[in-house]
Amino acid sequence: MALNGFLDIDLSVKNPAELGAFWERHGLRRTADGVYGTDQRPTVLNIKEGDHRHLSAMHFSTSHESDIAEIARRLEGLGVESRTSSTTLECTDPILGHSIRIDVGAPIPLKPTDARPANRPGDRNRYNNRNASLAPDRRPPRRLGHVVLASPDIEKSTAFYFDGLGFRVTDQFVGANGTFGRVETDHHNLLIHRSRVGYLNHYAIEVDDFDAIGENGAAVVADNPDSHIIGVGRHLLGSNLFWYLRDPSGNMFEFFADMDHINDDDDWAKNHSRTDWGAPSAPAPVQAWGDAPNEAFFAVPDLDEIAQARAKRGLA
Repeated sequence: MALNGFLDIDLSVKNPAELGAFWERHGLRRTADGVYGTDQRPTVLNIKEGDHRHLSAMHFSTSHESDIAEIARRLEGLGVESRTSSTTLECTDPILGHSIRIDVGAPIPLKPTDARPANRPGDRNRYNNRNASLAPDRRPPRRLGHVVLASPDIEKSTAFYFDGLGFRVTDQFVGANGTFGRVETDHHNLLIHRSRVGYLNHYAIEVDDFDAIGENGAAVVADNPDSHIIGVGRHLLGSNLFWYLRDPSGNMFEFFADMDHINDDDDWAKNHSRTDWGAPSAPAPVQAWGDAPNEAFFAVPDLDEIAQARAKRGLA
C-alpha cells in the first residue's frame, strides 16, 4: 500500500521555450511539446507557461489498484478530496497548491552504464589508456531524483505527504522542521522544510558519477557563469555528491550522484534514521565536504513575487 516511483514534475515558468532550450542543450531530449526526458525515460520535466515560476504538478506511481483506494481513504481522513479511477488518483497539495497524480505502474528501469576503470592505491584497473572522462562527449542526465519543497505549514504538509500519500520517513530535523522522505530506495525523493512562503526550493537530476556531475555542471557554467551556486561537494544526509546551479527561469537545481539507497526499511529505521538532526547532539551541515551554503544557496530573489502570486490563489 505504498507509492513505488517518483516519475516526473511540471514546472511552470514565464518563458517555457527558454527553459526547454536550456535542458535540450544540457542533455534532455524534447519528446513532445513541452516535455523533456531521456533516452530511457521520455518524461522527466513538463515545462509549462505560468505567471511566476513554481512547481505545478508531481507524478508518482503505485503498485496495485488497491493502493489507489487506500490512498484516497487516507487523504479523506485528512480532509483532502481526491478524484479516482481504478488505476489513477488525482488531488491537490492542500498547502502548496500543486497537482498530484498517481498511476498504477512503476518507474521505467534504468540500464546501467559501463563502469569506468579507475586507478586507486593498491588497486590499479586502467593501464595504457587515458581516463574515459577525457572524451569530449558528455554523459547526459539519467532521471529526476527528488525535489525540496518549502512549506508555510510544515505540520500539514508533513501529514499530507507521509500520512496521506504514504512517503516513508528517512530522516528528520529536530522539531520536525524538515523531513526527508522516499517512495523509491533513494534516501530521499522529497524534503519538506519550514518557510514563511511556499515555494520550490530545488529539483534534482541524477547523473552517473562524480565526473558526470563535473561534465554537466561545467557545461552549465560555461553557458552562464552566474548559474553556479555551490559545489562540487558531498552531502551529509543522503551522502550524495552535488553541484547546485540555477536554471534560466530562476529555479535552483542539483546534479547529483551516489546517493544512499535503502532496501531494508526496518534496518534503516532501527540503526540509521534520526529525528534530531540539527540538535547539538546531531549537527547536520549541508556538506560533509565541499562548499558550505552561501547567500546564493539560501536566497530566493523572487520570493515576494512568488508570495504575491500565491496570495492571489489564496495560498500562503
